Amino acid sequence: MSPGGGNPRPVPTELVLYTDIFYLGTLEESIGDIRGACIVVRGNLIEWVGPETDCPPELRLEATRVVSLADQVVIPGLVNTHHHMYQTLTRCVAQDSALFGWLTSLYPAWSTMTGEDVYVSAKLAMVELLLSGCTTSSDHLYIYPNDVMLDDTIRAAREVGLRFHPTRGIMTLGKSQGGLPPDDCVETTEVALEDARRLIRQYHDPSCHAMLRLGVAPCSPFSVTEDCMAAAAKLVAEFPGVRLHTHLAENQEDIDYSLKVYGCRPGEYIKRVGWNREVSWYAHCVMLSAEERVQFRDAGMAVAHCPSSNLRLASGICPVRRLLDDGVTVALGVDGTASNDTGNLLQEMRLALLLQRASGNVEGLRVREALQIATQGGAKALGWEGEVGVIAPGYAADFVGWKTSDSVAFAGGLHQPLSSLLLCAPGNVTTSVINGEVIVRDGCLLTVDVKALVRDHNERSARICAALGGPEA
Repeated sequence: MSPGGGNPRPVPTELVLYTDIFYLGTLEESIGDIRGACIVVRGNLIEWVGPETDCPPELRLEATRVVSLADQVVIPGLVNTHHHMYQTLTRCVAQDSALFGWLTSLYPAWSTMTGEDVYVSAKLAMVELLLSGCTTSSDHLYIYPNDVMLDDTIRAAREVGLRFHPTRGIMTLGKSQGGLPPDDCVETTEVALEDARRLIRQYHDPSCHAMLRLGVAPCSPFSVTEDCMAAAAKLVAEFPGVRLHTHLAENQEDIDYSLKVYGCRPGEYIKRVGWNREVSWYAHCVMLSAEERVQFRDAGMAVAHCPSSNLRLASGICPVRRLLDDGVTVALGVDGTASNDTGNLLQEMRLALLLQRASGNVEGLRVREALQIATQGGAKALGWEGEVGVIAPGYAADFVGWKTSDSVAFAGGLHQPLSSLLLCAPGNVTTSVINGEVIVRDGCLLTVDVKALVRDHNERSARICAALGGPEA
């Protein structure tokens, strides 16, 4: 049996000054960007932000610690709204397959995973996210072979120090019933939702600035029954702050399946099953129609845009510009590491910007818009709006920094620090603070032995990949 979800990290209590910040992008309109900035953190919350020279003397006197972020560009921590963390075990598989063929190649390998495999893979995925600037992440674990439990990923997040929004994924529609996954990879709706109820009662924290909240996530229209979708919608209504998540309109195969099996497009389907609600956010949405975009806006639903995965699987390009212009909330996701095949959220932000310009519109997506999608957009999609995604008093102390001095990537771009951060690919973070705790200092992750983790992960990956199926595996 898995050893459970571990223990919450202690909440800091001291007053800390983060000083000497070369350039601070708060993403708070009333504060703006600041050269020569200071952030004051009390416990796990930001208490004061402003120019270094304006820092109140009484706060300087009260501070128990002063941390210099000299030469660093600092922004709010990035928010990842779609991932399948266990897939770090199976990178670079079915490289020339579209979505359905890619999945059928991987199901046999995933069915061999244990709870410890999922724990190790989630931990590695979180390390990769953290080093790219992510401080809050969701995860969609929808396959539960052997002794696998969602608790395994929760334990990993608590050890790493990541703010976490895991979802209890579900697959109920096996191949014999017309679904895509093998029958031995699915479960019953009753068993899955009872486990979701257990997880919510045990772990979900609806309080402000919580480190752990949960969602319920039937996998996709082609892997769960209609009854399961409807039952999940009823379940989340019982618990404040619990949200719904699934894949939707990912590619043309997805649309064709919905039309054939359900007799309607995705927008009509989610109405039918009770998902046309503000608590729902959807991965991909590459193929939404104009009418469905309006539907999303009116219902307050959000889209998790996953550019690398959409390109890798030839699914298409999500119409982010149209979604934003129509008033739809757009967030960013790395998607599973078997279809990306990285977990670098900074890289996803850059690609999202460039893709929206591919049609010839140089303003298809601006740098500031891409930053907002990766922070405030993600916070809103996950229900953390007003808590993370901005550096301002009252927000969680989640922020990240990249050192600019002696950096090849920043060289020549320091007159535009935020644009350089996005366009020039500066690599891993120098600093990461999550919930007031320093998780990365001087480029070193403080909560994980990365070398030992990678060795363990590679051994597990070799065993699991030996079970791959399909001609391209």
